Amino acid sequence: MRLAVLGGTFDPIHNGHILMAETALSQLDLTEVLFIPAGNPRFKGNESVSDAAHRFEMVELAIAGKPSFQLSAMEIERGGVTYTVDTLRELKSGLELQDELFFIMGWGSLAELPLWYQPVEIISLCKLIVVPRAGFPKPDLTQLETDVPGISDRVIMLDEPQIEISSSDIREKVKNGKDIRGLVPDAVADYIAKQGLYR
Repeated sequence: MRLAVLGGTFDPIHNGHILMAETALSQLDLTEVLFIPAGNPRFKGNESVSDAAHRFEMVELAIAGKPSFQLSAMEIERGGVTYTVDTLRELKSGLELQDELFFIMGWGSLAELPLWYQPVEIISLCKLIVVPRAGFPKPDLTQLETDVPGISDRVIMLDEPQIEISSSDIREKVKNGKDIRGLVPDAVADYIAKQGLYR
């Protein structure tokens, strides 16, 4: 079993998230990608985040019909502030010794990893699959090694896809009455319109 986690606020989930998961799945011969919407994301403290039920439903719609993609509500159900390290610990405890655990993130997230809660334990629990992100420089692993010793051996850098979509841009487009089809799966666009999200 080669399990990869793609965590995020998913407010909303977009085609960039799906592309990241599909690329990692095919390039690294993963068994499954587990999408985990954040319950109460620590770094979003100053921003209003849509209700977890909406974000969970949008992910469910986005990955429908993709058997290698699964969805977990573990962070939403945990309550309180959610930390990636707790999620990885919980997942690792349910795996067999020979199973491998991965965590998919973008360039920007890797650069911020030293600010995460217990980053050294995070890299002891999983390998990081890192995807290019438009507008972000490629993280300097030498610099990161100073703050998170051993990280160089735990990172797998992918050359693609170059993600140029952001959830904040999508929310802004909806607010301004612009079309978001092509940026999110059609079922997600329909759900946003039906629920009146981001207006």
